[in-house]
Amino acid sequence: MAKVIVTLEIMPENNEVNLDEIETKAKKAVKEKEGIINSVNREDVAFGLKKIIIKFAVDENKGSPDPIAEGLEKEPDVASAQITMVSRALG
Repeated sequence: MAKVIVTLEIMPENNEVNLDEIETKAKKAVKEKEGIINSVNREDVAFGLKKIIIKFAVDENKGSPDPIAEGLEKEPDVASAQITMVSRALG
């Protein structure tokens, strides 16, 4: 029963979007998949626009993390949500 470490990047529609709401929805989606959040950061993109980067661990037997990103992309204030990295945890 190995764990995988996943990096999820969420880009809002514009710089006026409430990032706290998007972050809350993303954390909820990760927890519904029984993921353990390791870190949440916001990174400047351009002209006041920031993306949310969430790193989390999840049991690989729970299936692909793609449904998390796909669900977030359906949110009205989210321009894109992508899994940018998946790696197997050692130990």
